[in-house]
Amino acid sequence: MRWEERLLDLFDDLEQQAEGLALVERDALVAEQSRSEYAAVALADRLHASLGSRLLLDLDGCGALDGRLVRAGDGWCLLDAEGAEWVVVTAAVRAVRGLVDAARAPEARPLTARLGLGSALRGLAGDRAEVLLHRVDGSTVRGLLGRVGRDFVEVLVESDDGTGGRGHLEVLPFAALAALRSR
Repeated sequence: MRWEERLLDLFDDLEQQAEGLALVERDALVAEQSRSEYAAVALADRLHASLGSRLLLDLDGCGALDGRLVRAGDGWCLLDAEGAEWVVVTAAVRAVRGLVDAARAPEARPLTARLGLGSALRGLAGDRAEVLLHRVDGSTVRGLLGRVGRDFVEVLVESDDGTGGRGHLEVLPFAALAALRSR
């Protein structure tokens, strides 16, 4: 082999090594960009992408709920658990199993998906729905939903004496709620 061929082979080898290093660097940049973009994904984005999926939610004060994700809003989601509909406050979610490996950005969601917990509770209150509310501290309240404020709901609590009496009005801040189920 002549020295010119050896020199050309050396240059070819060096060029291939440089291309390989450039590909490794590009892959590292792509991976870093993917990690930084994923840091902007919220739990709500994952929930909205998982509509129709069967989920297992672990909630403060309520424990595990297993059902199909029917709807998701701003700060809440609706789970159908064996025919019982549960409105779940996402701030009370400790863990979720069954989410799809995707996310839906807020601007890609329908307008109705941007409605907050107050809107969902107003819908139930308008139906004079009797509900069982689970608080984040583990206690429960059974009664009729009344008026819904910006960050609280009024509940006409059933009488404790078993007479079917009117009971009393209780005001519950949204922050105290984990989930509620209509009867």
